[in-house]
Amino acid sequence: MAPDDWVEWLRLIATPGVGSATARRLLAAFGPPAAVLAQRHGALAEAVGPTVASRLQVEPPEWPALLARTQAWLAQPDHHLIALGDAAYPASLLTTPDPPPLLHVVGDPATLSAPRALAVVGSRNPTPQGADNARAFARALAAEGVSIVSGLAAGIDAAAHEGALAAGGRTVAVVGTGVDRVYPARHRALAHQIAAAGCLVSEHPLGTPPLAPHFPRRNRIIAGLTQGTLVVEASLGSGSLITAELATQMGREVFAIPGSIHAPQSRGCHALIRQGAKLVETAEHIHEELRAVWGLAAGTPAPASGATPSPADDPVLAALGHDPTPFDLLQARCGWDTARLQAHLLTLELDGHVQRLPGGLLQRVVRT
Repeated sequence: MAPDDWVEWLRLIATPGVGSATARRLLAAFGPPAAVLAQRHGALAEAVGPTVASRLQVEPPEWPALLARTQAWLAQPDHHLIALGDAAYPASLLTTPDPPPLLHVVGDPATLSAPRALAVVGSRNPTPQGADNARAFARALAAEGVSIVSGLAAGIDAAAHEGALAAGGRTVAVVGTGVDRVYPARHRALAHQIAAAGCLVSEHPLGTPPLAPHFPRRNRIIAGLTQGTLVVEASLGSGSLITAELATQMGREVFAIPGSIHAPQSRGCHALIRQGAKLVETAEHIHEELRAVWGLAAGTPAPASGATPSPADDPVLAALGHDPTPFDLLQARCGWDTARLQAHLLTLELDGHVQRLPGGLLQRVVRT
């Protein structure tokens, strides 16, 4: 993209009614954005209808402010605009059915073209174990050079980014707002860390607020930037299932971590497994499934994962099992008196092997 070509690209996507599909239709019909904007009303109307044609010929009221804001934003370090067809545009996204015409990037745009990338998505309200799983999988894979892609949302998304950062790896946050806004606001510090270790990316103009329709749409970018999608926890109807479905449609691998049959956050993952998603219990499973896609030799070691203490090593862990369990039931299973059991549970909790859940339930922590 020539130094000033971004102005026409931005003007095109800032036109009300011009989404990614309409923009690509105009580009296919007339060529680059400058040629689109130079067309007569009649020619535009034939391509996209009279209403959008009229809007293309009149600057939106907010255009001068958006233009000035974007110019100031581009003047800052590590701020980039990447248009469809640019050499820097990620090839994996270019081959998807609905690539966005213009990407706003904060950080290193080369991260978008990482040869090994995995989407990690899931519930905004995960269990403590689910958040730990997301961090552990992301940490193990990022340590082996895999770029972790997610959406900066609360819950599993944030845990996945944190895991990648903890490993000193690369991570990409695809946001459903303007890239100059952080949503949720409490992730502002996390967003800065992601930009320093990878990048933030958005298809929306600067200043775009967190509108509900934008988040399902951004999921196609998350899936499109990667060779596989891991769903850690998801209820039925979760937006994470949209990402998984889009990944399947793109011919990418889908992985799901199973959970308790009683946990609502596991039902979406179980549904994906019934539909053909790969059941995974360790990061090694993902590494093995994507070895050929990632171009790894057969002898390449898989990422190391932590091990859960063997049930044979601790009778209380063996009695606890893997489902949330009330204290009384645990005590009945192991036959210990209250004082002894409480003391041992405290030791297990401090060592990170047991966690306490709302309602007085206890759950074993599984380290992937």
